[in-house]
Amino acid sequence: MGIQQVGGVTIQAKHRLECHCGCVVLELELPEGIVNPRRCDCSICRRKGAIVASVSLDGIRIVQGEEYLRLYQFNTLVAKHYFCSVCGIYTHHQRRSFPDQYGYNVGCLEGVNPFLIPDVPVNDGVHHPADRTPSGAPDAKN
Repeated sequence: MGIQQVGGVTIQAKHRLECHCGCVVLELELPEGIVNPRRCDCSICRRKGAIVASVSLDGIRIVQGEEYLRLYQFNTLVAKHYFCSVCGIYTHHQRRSFPDQYGYNVGCLEGVNPFLIPDVPVNDGVHHPADRTPSGAPDAKN
């Protein structure tokens, strides 16, 4: 079971997520609450600094603003990072380590202050298993 409440805000089974300017609005299916909140220290995550959590691919529905979403990919081109083209806020990404899931920006959940989630672990994205060569050595691109 995930986190059901943050700072007095109950996480709904269907919870709204939006970017800063409100152009992009998503609906997330979160029947178990916020599952597996974390930070990552890979090159993109440490720059955006977001706390992310996971949802299945069919657990996100774009309510409005699909035309404002922009895609950013790098390195292996497996992960798909989406952000609002108006305000620049990262909303979600299709995960590289679990391509059947989206990671989403917990700070974009309606009413949720991610700084009120205690003890958020940091994943080692610098040494991601997908960045290893067949010999097991780190890929020189990272």
